[in-house]
Amino acid sequence: MVAVPDELRRTGFAATERRDAWWVAPLLQGTVLAVLITYANWAALQNANYRWGGYLSPLYSPLITISWLPLPPSLLILLPPVLFRATCYYYRKAYYRSYFLDPPACAVGELRGNRYRGETAFPLVLQNLHRYLFYITFLYLPFLWSDVVHATSFGGSFGVGIGTLVILANTTALTLYSFSCHSARHLIGGSLDCFSCSAGARARHAAWKGASVLNARHMLFAWVSFFTVCSADLYVRLVASGVIHDIRLL
Repeated sequence: MVAVPDELRRTGFAATERRDAWWVAPLLQGTVLAVLITYANWAALQNANYRWGGYLSPLYSPLITISWLPLPPSLLILLPPVLFRATCYYYRKAYYRSYFLDPPACAVGELRGNRYRGETAFPLVLQNLHRYLFYITFLYLPFLWSDVVHATSFGGSFGVGIGTLVILANTTALTLYSFSCHSARHLIGGSLDCFSCSAGARARHAAWKGASVLNARHMLFAWVSFFTVCSADLYVRLVASGVIHDIRLL
């Protein structure tokens, strides 16, 4: 490999020695992320067709009914999960590159030049709230799994429909996304100086290794769970509005 002298290297925005199509990934990620965010916000503002029988859209779970609230209750429900995803380590990488171009890709020049303060100054210092947001959104999981149980109730009898599987797939994806979070991994195995000094420490070490396996796939779970949330809402919405009919499998 021949080294390029410093005086011949390109500088400035998008300056790079890369020869691959580095711009494809941030462009695709930014586009898909914008579509999913737009749909989720639109669905949350509808405040209708979010329930059919035992099916409940995950965007409205846990179900809150407040008659005097001027805005749809779903906006209150979505606030912690939205902030959790906005401060997520993976999503930071995605939207920093796609929307802030900071940097647009590895080894590619960025817009801000040499002025770099990281996440130590306002407003990006608020990204450090991610761990506490994890604790809040973790409390959503029991409600989501309760929705899975309700999705097996058809007129008081047990059953399984396409919607049941859709809601189950979404809850599974959200659970994997939560447990693969860096904050979950730290909660399980952080603050330990010795993994083998006691039975409790060894148990936490085993759990930490399992969390590490999930953490390695955090990007995958981040995308899959966002797709399944919107897909589950769309399915319930289409069934509730009569556009499609749910198929009973069992």
